[in-house]
Amino acid sequence: MSAYIDLNDYLQTTGARIEQAMDRLVPPKTQYPEALYDSMRYSLFAGGKRLRPVLTLATVEALGGDVEAALPVASALEMIHTYSLMHDDLPAMDDDDYRRGKPTNHKVFGEATAILAGDALLTQAFQLLGTMEASGREAVMLRIVGELATAAGSVGMVAGQMADMANEGMKANEERLAFIHAHKTGALLTAAVRIGALFADASDQQLQALTCYAQKIGLAFQIVDDILDVVGEAEKLGKAVGADAAHGKSTYPVLYGLEESREMVRRLTAEAHQALSSVPLQTNRLQEIADWLVNREV
Repeated sequence: MSAYIDLNDYLQTTGARIEQAMDRLVPPKTQYPEALYDSMRYSLFAGGKRLRPVLTLATVEALGGDVEAALPVASALEMIHTYSLMHDDLPAMDDDDYRRGKPTNHKVFGEATAILAGDALLTQAFQLLGTMEASGREAVMLRIVGELATAAGSVGMVAGQMADMANEGMKANEERLAFIHAHKTGALLTAAVRIGALFADASDQQLQALTCYAQKIGLAFQIVDDILDVVGEAEKLGKAVGADAAHGKSTYPVLYGLEESREMVRRLTAEAHQALSSVPLQTNRLQEIADWLVNREV
């Protein structure tokens, strides 16, 4: 049995494994046309928490699955997430100048290249999943592709982004705000856990419990993001604070106030822990990640 490592070390080592895998899976920036691959790699390797692929691998681990074999699946998820950030930062959308403490992709490479590089990362993710060695598990891989496409597409993340833009300058009601957060952020976070569970052959009961966990931490994560946009520090966050207010976006602090928002985070986290405790899993790491997410400053 391997020695237990604390969460910070786990996040660092797992993040490094994911980056090594992505480095192998994305064309080098010396390949023609160089600007495209340079742009893809600029955002893909710009740092960040690697939360989504870490959740995928932690779920595989909780179910006793093959973490090494799951690395390409986790990498594909991070490519989709990175593409979404690149497009989200564009002038036509959130018009952000900084991401993870660095100039946003379009500020460095121009808008056209940033759009194409984002498109390339999204497509690369599904190319990767579609060409993985399935070894008799074709049905599982097909379901994973479906999960990611649904979470990223017109009934998932893209729907949340559209609703977010449509509600700028208006005070969204509780139902609309929940829709935005569940789709724009929660969909990929939930998919991160679900694809890990599917890859590790989770039972229906385990998949249901893990899905509930993911939905709870996904909403809690976004509420914390909303809070940090009000009270966080730009230097720690790696991007400007107050951006939501500047764009007239509805957030949980706007709708409920800071203290009630913090109470909602605590309640959601407790419910996430409860979901995991309802089935026999090695979920200590997932429990730790839930607590880390809601106590973060970045």
